[in-house]
Amino acid sequence: MALALSLGQRGQGNCWPNPAVGCVIVRKGRIVGRGWTRPGGRPHAEVVALGQAGAAARGATAYVTLEPCAHHGRTPPCADALIAAGVARVVTALVDPDRRVAGAGHARLARAGVMVTEGVMQPEARAAHAGFVLNRTQGRPMVTLKLASSFDGRIATASGESRWITGPGARRMVHAMRARHDAVMVGGGTARADDPALTVRNLGVTKQPLRVICTRRLDLPLNGNLASSPATAPLWLCHGKDAPAERRAAWSELGATLLPVATGPGGQLDPGAILQALGRAGLTRVFCEGGSALAASLLGAGLVDELVGFTAGLVLGAEGRPALGAMGLDRLADAPRFTLVETRDLGGDVLHRWLRA
Repeated sequence: MALALSLGQRGQGNCWPNPAVGCVIVRKGRIVGRGWTRPGGRPHAEVVALGQAGAAARGATAYVTLEPCAHHGRTPPCADALIAAGVARVVTALVDPDRRVAGAGHARLARAGVMVTEGVMQPEARAAHAGFVLNRTQGRPMVTLKLASSFDGRIATASGESRWITGPGARRMVHAMRARHDAVMVGGGTARADDPALTVRNLGVTKQPLRVICTRRLDLPLNGNLASSPATAPLWLCHGKDAPAERRAAWSELGATLLPVATGPGGQLDPGAILQALGRAGLTRVFCEGGSALAASLLGAGLVDELVGFTAGLVLGAEGRPALGAMGLDRLADAPRFTLVETRDLGGDVLHRWLRA
């Protein structure tokens, strides 16, 4: 199952709205088939592994990180494929939270005489499939918030200089993290100030993640990096319903996808509404890279599931620009809490990764 989970991670960022499943088929102590969900969500991991195993699948055990599907979509159910191949036993890590499955895959296998074992490495599978589970149970994607800052939590000097606070090792890791998410998201202020490309570079990826910009008025430059590249890296714009019609028309003509979302009491885009819109569109994993206002609003709403920090060994002082905007906290008890799960030295910068407590 550990190998199946590792294989499944290869599909992360490429197979939404489907889950990134891994499958390993074992017969008489020998691996005869391996598979993971392919780009676009098809074929499924089980089908890939069965194709590799061929006749050797008969009488074998299949280890699958998520319950095999039992419904007809664009392809027949994976449970039926396992039965037809003559697999004797199926070991799964997690029940599929999709209401079209939700135990039906296990039941179909059992009725066909296949031995079913559930819950193997369930905590690890729940973490691996966190985005898919959240999409199916709460209607939103998993959110990873990345903050790259000085030792004292600043992202730029008072004049706005920010390139580069962290070194090349940290920046390469950021690109790798982008590649494992369905979308990279920033606020409109960051898009205006930095004119970012938000693409994965120098890693040989063939499919770029979506780029999501949260901008109430769609007041982004029409001649920058974002405007010039929707054909090579899809661009989605979450905007308020009061965004000017001429701005909507201009961005639509450039090839951007427009997602109108509700605003909150302060007039800014509501973070929950943003994530619900992205969830309805099928996204399961979003990598948010700020800016400070968007990051603060997501944290304040309890919508950050994973917090990734890249901390450099320099200090910029109180006049530097903070990584987070105001959150209106008066008591420590009200502050969002996270649990440390990983630290790493990246060429002199420190990566620290935290999960919501």
